Amino acid sequence: MTDFTRDALGWSPFFMSQLDIDELETLTPARIATVHRDRVVGFSEIGTLELTLDPGITTAAVAVGDWVLAAPQQYRLIRVLDRKTELSRGTEFHTGEKQLIAANIDTLFITTSCNNDFNPARLERYLALAHDAMITPVILLTKADQCDDPDDYVDQARALGRGLEVIAFDAKSDDVIATLAPWCGQGQTVALTGSSGVGKTTIANALTGGNALTRDIREDDARGRHTTTGRSLHAMPSGGWLIDTPGMRGLGLAEVSFGIDATFPEISELAENCKFRDCAHDSEPGCKVQAAIAAGEIDPDRLKRFKKLKRENIQATETIAQARDRSKKLGKHIKSVMKKKGR
Repeated sequence: MTDFTRDALGWSPFFMSQLDIDELETLTPARIATVHRDRVVGFSEIGTLELTLDPGITTAAVAVGDWVLAAPQQYRLIRVLDRKTELSRGTEFHTGEKQLIAANIDTLFITTSCNNDFNPARLERYLALAHDAMITPVILLTKADQCDDPDDYVDQARALGRGLEVIAFDAKSDDVIATLAPWCGQGQTVALTGSSGVGKTTIANALTGGNALTRDIREDDARGRHTTTGRSLHAMPSGGWLIDTPGMRGLGLAEVSFGIDATFPEISELAENCKFRDCAHDSEPGCKVQAAIAAGEIDPDRLKRFKKLKRENIQATETIAQARDRSKKLGKHIKSVMKKKGR
């Protein structure tokens, strides 16, 4: 691995401001490239570092793209710096936890294809995560060369947000780099996500000059098998950084109320003017949303999906809050027991 300067790795005053004088003199900033079960690998100006974690830090709390402070001589990760952006998803409700996907991302490439994989509801989930994290979303529609009317898919995707950037192309063409260049410049970080088998690895190879293996699509359902098995950070010749992610079968939402509202602005803005603050947008009098549907200004299917995501988010957010409360109580109990034993 070629050594990089901090600036080339995406370092900025935001991260520098978090260091004190002692840390500047004794520790080395590194950017996390991969996260393993008991260790992490990071890129730094002195080379690639394989690090174990100090007590109190778990690999679940470290994401690809994170900036950390390391003690290279001891191969130790000392501290994870605050993130500019954080992409995470809600996991199964009974776990009460959220799962980190990646950190310090500027743009999220949401990849789908012009075939049976295209699913507005799933795209809206990705958009809600991106909007809530203040990450710029860009929808990439692959296999545009293999369908009769790619413009129809583009129109459907653009209907999912105001000013939403949507690009339809052939992931195997020679102009992928030029097409995506506006988001891949020096120091910029993009994350590539979406279903398995839609061409993410092909796009990643084009952007990084890599040669990761790809697998063919199953013709019966337009789906493919997982080719990326873990998240990883890759340098792009353009000077930017790519975080590749495995295809995710489940994409739960939790604590993303703002992101949902930002994904459905035509609904959330009208909802503020409904007669009742707790309007469910069903049959309540004075419902501005239902009035807009009656006037043909809002797609009723969008409202159904909006309400479904809102319900899921409320349930998952409450579950996480309960889990945190249990953890806090358990911590207090352990401290109490240890204190009594110390006597």
